[in-house]
Amino acid sequence: MKILVPVKRAIDYNVKVRVKTDNSGVDLANVKMSMNPFDEIAIEEAVRLKEKGIASEIIVVSIGPAQVQETLRTALAVGADRAIRIQTDVPTDLGGVEPLAVAKCLKAIVEKESPDLVIMGKQSIDDDSNQTGQMLAALLGWPQATFASELNISEGKDSAEVTREIDGGLETLGVKLPAVVTTDLRLNDPRYASLPNIMKAKKKPLDDISAEELGVSFEPRLKILNVAPPPVREAGIKVDSVDSLIDKLKNEAKVI
Repeated sequence: MKILVPVKRAIDYNVKVRVKTDNSGVDLANVKMSMNPFDEIAIEEAVRLKEKGIASEIIVVSIGPAQVQETLRTALAVGADRAIRIQTDVPTDLGGVEPLAVAKCLKAIVEKESPDLVIMGKQSIDDDSNQTGQMLAALLGWPQATFASELNISEGKDSAEVTREIDGGLETLGVKLPAVVTTDLRLNDPRYASLPNIMKAKKKPLDDISAEELGVSFEPRLKILNVAPPPVREAGIKVDSVDSLIDKLKNEAKVI
C-alpha cells in the first residue's frame, strides 16, 4: 500500500505574524518557517500505518522554492521513504500558490505515482483555506473523508473507516480506497525526528519536478486588496460588585 502525503512550509506557529508596512501582505523577513502542524499529523499517521505493516511506502510532496527541501527532509527523517518537490518561485504563503493550483499539481503527482491513499492536513495555518483536500478529491473523482480524528484501514486494504468530530459528537464514515483523508488535531501526536534519522534522511531520494512538466499554471485567480493586523484589544477593568458588572454589561458593552 502506497501513501502520498502533501506537506507545506509555513510560518512557525510560535511566531507572531507581522504585516508589511504597505499592508500588501505578511512580512516574512527573518521569520522562522516550519512544516504546517496539520501536515505533521498527516506524516505521523502515515508512518504509524507503515509501522503496523499496512503501508509499504510513504511519499511526501511539497510545492515551493529550494528552502522547501528542508521541510521535505524533516518528513523523511520522521519516516517517509522519498520526497518530491514541485519547483516554483511563487510564494506559497497567503496570496501565493492558491489551493486549486495545489490540487491540480497533486492530481498530476497522484496520476504518476498511483497511491492507494492520500493523507494531508485539513488546512495550512497561514491562509486557513481548508480547500485543497476537497478540491483534490473532486479532481480525482475519489471519495473523501475530512477532519479525521481516527483512521482505520480494513484488513483487505480496500477500504477505510474515518471518525470525525462533529457538533453532536462523533461521526464515522466508510470510504473505498483509493481516497483522500484530511487530518484534524486529535488524530495523533506527531513525533520528533531523532538525530540518526535526520542524518539518514539526507541520503533518501528527493526529486525535483517543475510545474510546467505537470501542466499546471500558478497564475492567481484571486487578488489580495489589503492585509491588516487585528485591532489591539483594550485593557480589561475590575469591578467592585455584581451590580456594577451588570450595569457595565448592560449600558457600556450592551450585551444584555
